Amino acid sequence: MAKAYLVGSGIAALAAATFLIREAGFDGSDIQLFEEQRTIGGSLDAGGTANGGYTMRGGRMFEAEYRCTYDLLSGVPSLDDPSVSVTQEILAGHKDFAWDDVARLVDGDGKIVDTRSMGFSERDRLELVRCLATPEGHLDGKRITDCFGEHFFTTNFWFLWCTTFAFQPWHSAIEFRRYLRRFIHLLPEFASMSGIYGTRYNQYDSIVRPLMAWLRERGVTVHTGCHVTDLELAPGRRRTTVETIHVSRNGRDEKIAVAPDDLVLVTNGSMTDASSLGSHTAAPRPPHHRSDAWLLWHRLARGRNDFGNPDAFDKHVKESRWESFTVTAKDPVFLDALAEFGGRPTGKGGLMTFTDSNWLLTVVAPRQPVYRDQPEDVSVWWGYALFPGRAGDITPKPMTMCSGREILEEVLHHLPFDEAVAARVRETSTVMPCLMPYITSQFLARRRDDRPEVVPEGSVNLAFIGQFAEVPDDVVFTVEYSVRTAWTAVAQLLNLDRRPPAVHKGHHDPHVLAAALETMHRRQPGA
Repeated sequence: MAKAYLVGSGIAALAAATFLIREAGFDGSDIQLFEEQRTIGGSLDAGGTANGGYTMRGGRMFEAEYRCTYDLLSGVPSLDDPSVSVTQEILAGHKDFAWDDVARLVDGDGKIVDTRSMGFSERDRLELVRCLATPEGHLDGKRITDCFGEHFFTTNFWFLWCTTFAFQPWHSAIEFRRYLRRFIHLLPEFASMSGIYGTRYNQYDSIVRPLMAWLRERGVTVHTGCHVTDLELAPGRRRTTVETIHVSRNGRDEKIAVAPDDLVLVTNGSMTDASSLGSHTAAPRPPHHRSDAWLLWHRLARGRNDFGNPDAFDKHVKESRWESFTVTAKDPVFLDALAEFGGRPTGKGGLMTFTDSNWLLTVVAPRQPVYRDQPEDVSVWWGYALFPGRAGDITPKPMTMCSGREILEEVLHHLPFDEAVAARVRETSTVMPCLMPYITSQFLARRRDDRPEVVPEGSVNLAFIGQFAEVPDDVVFTVEYSVRTAWTAVAQLLNLDRRPPAVHKGHHDPHVLAAALETMHRRQPGA
């Protein structure tokens, strides 16, 4: 019986293991995952305690057309109610608790920005339409700044767009264009974020834990603290066949023989690699090493042009880093004050970005509880900054050098709370910052062949999965992208009839385009 070896335990690997069982008929006992970390889930992580402070590096947003993700999770029972699938839980949550953001942007005076207009000049509109219409091949190596003038990056649209998806002006024009085309159907309600879906809890509790429970029931093995250092390929370049996997476990090197019928699926690269966690009183420490997710990819790509170019993604930390923070509060005073200011109950307000913040801070108050084990008298909220290398507005040093307490002061500086409320927030909050050097590395300016194909041409048993494998038309930095690479790898290597559904292409719908154009031309009332 064929066996499958998966490098990593992020959502791509967990999805691949699920598809191997569900679509290809593999026995779970014939599937092994190798994870360098002691915990599973990759970037969909969450930890900590109510007393010491909860932590999560990020939160993933969903929308109605996540076709691969909903297909995957439709057969996985939720932890709260096994009669309900994770997909049903997500869809029901959106129906009952959809975002309706009316305070998406807040200016330097603490006033809510009117986002009924995107703030475009005529030139901005023309450049946006031109970017949408430009063939992707003409954008090789280009940055967003190569396609737009300076004014574009001051518009309401840009503030909404960059803080929703984590784009920077120097990021890839290819990725920006893909996002425009993929999510153009969301544009009419983009400011309210009403088309954005979320999970009931953090993604570790809502997705990783149910998936792992399903996989373990079927005998799948996950080796933690165990990393793959290299793959030996059979001689010859016309056909790529993995013959041996080199593994390091507890300081000991091992070799695993791989038969031609076996499969090896590699998560190449990691956007949360070398993440560094700080505390309420200490800043995150600068990273000192990279994980084998990058080193393995470098070894595999050396001397080959079909395995991508990792240098395009892991050599520009100042262009790919940002910082997030998780706040655990023993008093709901912050959430109550934010709900009053933002005009929506906690969990329905969506994101709030402070446009004049030097760090470009964004905060979000999710539906409570955020963790399944979260006590009723504890609340959790989250935030991030796209420019952590800049000095703060009231803190004369970059965010990367700030403790959680100092980050909280910056947030309070941008909100018009009275001092009694602010003092109570300070007294009852624990803030855990997290610096992520590679978090937007998949957005860096690149050429079309810098990411390897999911199944390289001529590959017999090797595939790449995750954020750094190439899927035409789809958009990275999404759970959907990772799941699609997993399904593509399994279906293509095993020549299955059932393939991933097509990527949603709203830009082909004239009604969608008309609504988007109307939004782009909407002017500020009274203008």
